[in-house]
Amino acid sequence: MRTRVNKTDYLLSLIREGKKMTLKQQLKLTVYLSIPAIMAQLSSIVMQYVDASMVGSLGANASASIGLVSTTTWLFWGLCAAAATGFSVQVAHLIGAGNFAGARKILCQSITATLLFGSSLATIGVFISDSLPGWLGGDEIIRKDSSVYFLIFSLFLPVLQMNFLASGMLRCSGNMYIPSILNILMCLLDIIFNFFLIFPKRQIEIMGLNIDIYGAGLGVKGAALGTVLAELVTAGGMMWYLCYRSPILKLSGERGHFLLQQDTLRNAVRISFPMGFEHIAICGAQIMTTIIVAPLGIIAIAANSFAIIAESLCYMPGYGISEAATTLVGQSLGANRLKLLRRFANIAVWSGISIMGIMGVFMYIAAPQIIGVMTPIEEIRTLGTDILRIEAFAEPMFAAAIVTYGIFVGVGNTFIPSLMNFGSIWGIRLTLAALLAPTMGLRGVWLAMCIELCFRGVIFLFRLWQGKWIYKVRLKI
Repeated sequence: MRTRVNKTDYLLSLIREGKKMTLKQQLKLTVYLSIPAIMAQLSSIVMQYVDASMVGSLGANASASIGLVSTTTWLFWGLCAAAATGFSVQVAHLIGAGNFAGARKILCQSITATLLFGSSLATIGVFISDSLPGWLGGDEIIRKDSSVYFLIFSLFLPVLQMNFLASGMLRCSGNMYIPSILNILMCLLDIIFNFFLIFPKRQIEIMGLNIDIYGAGLGVKGAALGTVLAELVTAGGMMWYLCYRSPILKLSGERGHFLLQQDTLRNAVRISFPMGFEHIAICGAQIMTTIIVAPLGIIAIAANSFAIIAESLCYMPGYGISEAATTLVGQSLGANRLKLLRRFANIAVWSGISIMGIMGVFMYIAAPQIIGVMTPIEEIRTLGTDILRIEAFAEPMFAAAIVTYGIFVGVGNTFIPSLMNFGSIWGIRLTLAALLAPTMGLRGVWLAMCIELCFRGVIFLFRLWQGKWIYKVRLKI
């Protein structure tokens, strides 16, 4: 791994120093940055997959209680990610321009700003946790567990915010490996914590010996605690490495830069606000989808939740490549190398389409096994398999939308892409879902999603190839 890290640093230095890069070097750099980013994304989804599998063994009600609030937790995740991105994109531009001191100043200010933001979100989450399951139309029998799960999630939002900030800053500096390793660690810790917190005390047989295993028996509450404790350990490690070990961004000796400056905050809002609006629009649409799905029954809610997690295994590679594209495009723009920027954009898009196309084929074939791991209930397995296979056809165009959006983020151009996402999801997906659900049930909802994702990929590719999206965020340090 050390050799690959050194090669990555060398290739990134070619961007900053204005040196010529061959196509082979461009491809290598894209791969070096994409692989650890993909691993990090996959590990986060595996963590959700493990949670769903462990909780799924407790029955349909436990699964549905988490599935009911899952779209709302993603809304809060997205807002935390948007807040962090507003600062990390500025850092990528400054690193590309060789202004490392300026990048560290932005980092200091970002810690203050995002901590305040994450704490505000936590306060809102705690306040609405008791009423949220009822607002979403959940059955009375699952509301208590849903409320407790969301309350625990909300209390640890500042920790999640720091995790997003630190990983985003490291990625934009070109370090994909530390976030990847720590996110894999988070997945392993989540499994361990869940093992002891979800299930009651029990005996297991190993080589003919009966061994007593401690268990807190907390059920859904244990799943929430396992996840947030894993996040706490990971965020601590991420922030420590960022502030004390990162070659470019470590803050040793930095003083007096933690107060927010107007220009920094303005740039952050310019980048983050459209992204935050987009996440609200997308997750609001997902919540509306949950409201459409909820009357279809507990089986439909559970199958919908499991299928969303299972599909994530397919599209997370796209998000990993998107993160690599944000770094490459951001540093290329900071170095004022627009021709190289376009090359990286095209390499990233076609890589994403190819990989997610292959993953879509795999998802279609292995859908019964993927869903089967998460639940023993045959009705949920059958419905989950059907909707997952519908979605498999949308994966190549979904990749186009995901990676292209990451490219636009890298140059700080987030307003128009956010409107495109909003219009596509609310205008096409929700309209079709509302029309198809009464006659086709959950299968109609996922058919609407498939059609919308294909449309979204087409319009994002059109804007990318039109070429009018490149402009530079003006930074004043």
